[in-house]
Amino acid sequence: MELWAHQDVAFAPFIEGDTVMTASVLISILVTFLVIILVLYLINMLPIDGRAKQIVRIIVIVIGVLSLLKYIAVF
Repeated sequence: MELWAHQDVAFAPFIEGDTVMTASVLISILVTFLVIILVLYLINMLPIDGRAKQIVRIIVIVIGVLSLLKYIAVF
């Protein structure tokens, strides 16, 4: 009996060892994460009040999490 008999189709490239697809997805996730960090840093440097910064930070984090979930095929 194979251990991966009940695998999810979305994670098939990771399980079957398709290194090109895996590397591409990992690079995309890394770039997205770095862009999120850069945008959050730049927001922190803006000369606006704390409440507005907090709202913009939350919006950036939500958009970032949604884009990261897209790469692991949740959406």
